Amino acid sequence: MKLHISILSLLVFLALATPAHAQWRSSAEPAPLDLATYPHADLRIDSGDKKHQFNVWIADTPERQRQGLMWVRDLPADQGMLFINDSVRLSSFWMKNTYIPLDMIFVDARGKIVAIFANVPPLTLDPVGPDVPVKAILELRGGEAAKRGIKPGDRLRHPVFGSVR
Repeated sequence: MKLHISILSLLVFLALATPAHAQWRSSAEPAPLDLATYPHADLRIDSGDKKHQFNVWIADTPERQRQGLMWVRDLPADQGMLFINDSVRLSSFWMKNTYIPLDMIFVDARGKIVAIFANVPPLTLDPVGPDVPVKAILELRGGEAAKRGIKPGDRLRHPVFGSVR
């Protein structure tokens, strides 16, 4: 009986001594990638006569796309992440382990914005996406699209869409 209580005490101690940051992922989940290792690119959105410049991380591998902006606690207004599909397809996203609201901008193969899901709440597991196939998804700080007047029909300028100017 004494040995049983000692083992129980040890288990309680270990549970309390485990740092909170060590509990964020299961053993099946890989450690987060460092965003500094992602490629960067400049991207422009043409919205009427306004031109909006962003510096974006490129989520160009399955690992980078799986992580996206998980664990990010702050996103400057002129930054974002561009997810590039290997082909035009239906796409949806969720906000697992994402701590800030995001605008999700869905873009066709020519760079035209086909849908915007604004201020998607943090930490939700509900999938968000349009019912049309897309080539890419741009994530910006929540509310940024509305603040800048970015809307469906506007164009992204980036080499993935065959446009840079």
